[in-house]
Amino acid sequence: MSDRLLTIGISTRALFDLDYENEIFINEGPQAYVDYMVDHENDVIKKGPAFGLIQALLELNNSCGKPICEVIVISQNSADSSLRIFNSISNYGLDITRACLTTGASIVPYLSAYGVDLYLSTNENDVCKATMAGIASATVLDSPKELGSGKSQIRIAFDGDCVLFNNESEIIFQKEGLEAFGNHERSQALIPLKKGPFANLLSVISQIQNQFGDVANSPIRTALVTARCAPAHERVIRTFRLWGVRIDEAHFLGGLDKTAVLKAFGAHIFFDDNDDNIKAASTVVLAAKVPNFLKAI
Repeated sequence: MSDRLLTIGISTRALFDLDYENEIFINEGPQAYVDYMVDHENDVIKKGPAFGLIQALLELNNSCGKPICEVIVISQNSADSSLRIFNSISNYGLDITRACLTTGASIVPYLSAYGVDLYLSTNENDVCKATMAGIASATVLDSPKELGSGKSQIRIAFDGDCVLFNNESEIIFQKEGLEAFGNHERSQALIPLKKGPFANLLSVISQIQNQFGDVANSPIRTALVTARCAPAHERVIRTFRLWGVRIDEAHFLGGLDKTAVLKAFGAHIFFDDNDDNIKAASTVVLAAKVPNFLKAI
């Protein structure tokens, strides 16, 4: 049985800076967009918000000496307009060979067909639909150019409630306040949290980490960066045990700003459902917003 790969679907606007071209699409229509892309298909596109993450993930395949990650372009572009995309991929030396091009049709049905574990886009509507279809998905924000500087591992940070876990506890906090939340988590400490939209992604990452033995040898390092604190920490730790997954670092911040911790961790990407947390994090790391409308799973 072959080792498990981490499969990432990436939209063209998350991988490359296509803001100008998108304005053409919006203001002049699809055909004007295609004509522009064809006329400029030998012009290399500038790097987009998730480019650094994707490049670093693909480099793992070389540094580890075996495939760890596969990246697939998932796009509503047409085949005709995509040559510029592929030319730019080749120019940057990215090992991306697969693509799903739907010419305006929904990409959502194809995410499972391509075995996508994580879908990244700049289109919040597509991300919401993909999440509802059961795919871990997030909207990437513009971010600093240098990510995970000086780190030999890919570093991935997750919020807890509404991301790794479902939103049951978060609803109690929003409706009844911090004290009620703490009492609830204390009373439920032995009852595992239900899975959120990114629980399966964490499981896949854990499977990959287990291929390399101890933490020091793993090409990927994970962190939980959560507003939870004692006594709400115990339920989280016991939940990870039951799931059979590992989290390499856990930061129970008790409401403190997450930005400094994310910078110290050297996160290549951080997933959170809270707008304020995401905007603050995007000043120091690649931040990706997870839809927060999910009901309990």
